[in-house]
Amino acid sequence: MDTIYDSKAILDILPHRYPLILVDRIVECNNKDWIVGLKNVSANEPCFQGHFPGLPIFPGVLQLEAMAQTAGVLLNTLTKSDVKIAYYLAVDKAKFRRMVVPGDQLRMEIKFLKMRMGMAKVSGRALVDGELACEAEMMFGRDK
Repeated sequence: MDTIYDSKAILDILPHRYPLILVDRIVECNNKDWIVGLKNVSANEPCFQGHFPGLPIFPGVLQLEAMAQTAGVLLNTLTKSDVKIAYYLAVDKAKFRRMVVPGDQLRMEIKFLKMRMGMAKVSGRALVDGELACEAEMMFGRDK
């Protein structure tokens, strides 16, 4: 699998930093309407200290954030804006289909749907070993 953006390049594109940078690599991007990012879920993620002791499950909200950050890479690439932060405006149709646990690799597939009046809408899904873990539609806006 080719790497289009490695972790260093992603840090140049996104403002997020540890412990909340949740995309490790971009492996597909047509710089138009499609991007695929990977997140390696490791046992030492800070969230596993409390979610849940003895039964570590990667929180759904962090799955959504990983998809949002992947979308952010695409949106920053599309707009070429100096403003790197795309703020969540809405999350719709979010569904969680399976647990994500340490050792899993999330594959976030993001499809750009539309941009209007400074707001962008995408649909995304996160898969583990080809099995759907999470899906949602998300809207983003930028602070001016």
